[in-house]
Amino acid sequence: MTDAIYANPIPAATLVLFRARAGAAPDLLFVERAAAMAFAGGAIVFPGGRVDAEDRALAMRDLRGDADGPARIAAIREMIEEAGIAVGIVPLPDPIQLSAIRAALHHGAPFAELLDVHGLRLAADALVPFARWCPRHANMRIFDTMFFVAALPEGAPEPVVDATENARVFWATAQQVLDDADAGRVAIIFPTRRNLERLARLDGFDAAVVDALRHGTPMITPWTEVRDGVEHLCIPDDTGYPVTSEPLGGVRRA
Repeated sequence: MTDAIYANPIPAATLVLFRARAGAAPDLLFVERAAAMAFAGGAIVFPGGRVDAEDRALAMRDLRGDADGPARIAAIREMIEEAGIAVGIVPLPDPIQLSAIRAALHHGAPFAELLDVHGLRLAADALVPFARWCPRHANMRIFDTMFFVAALPEGAPEPVVDATENARVFWATAQQVLDDADAGRVAIIFPTRRNLERLARLDGFDAAVVDALRHGTPMITPWTEVRDGVEHLCIPDDTGYPVTSEPLGGVRRA
């Protein structure tokens, strides 16, 4: 991998969507990546993907001055494409509109054009920056990913898998996915595990916002370090994560 690739990671965004449950830990929305996908094939992740040129153009048009604007738009668009749920859009699209927008996105239609045609506008402040990760592992694609948190809009439909990049979509608590990973029932990559451990301590979306504001979004780039004779993959100790290292032998990176 060239120095240029290390110096120019691929911008990406992912969205942690909260669904409140009375008297219980909140559900989060997950997708299982199709096994054939080059990145995180078969792994459980949050919906998301690359920031593309049209996301940047729409941000220049509608979110000028918001440094996170392109990533917010990418997260909104990817949530529609991957799960069929609209977040950060007003008014909330009705089921017919949402289905039409999703189908058009899958066929390459510009998101900005679809918003205009359906009389919708962005309410991107519904997405709150939670974390920023940029793992730089040799022989792997380098993504600079913004993690956002948002609450499920009232009246939103049940998620529907796209059946292209992903094999399923489902609601679960952060702890449930961690438990399933520890039992070998699902696979999760290193950034997902660390964020699940952080999210598992929070009792809902409002708590996630407070946590995000407390810690900010410094770029997290894991590194390897030998601890007690064992090589670990590590992250900083002061960015809000309860677990900051893991023996390298058990880590799935992508």
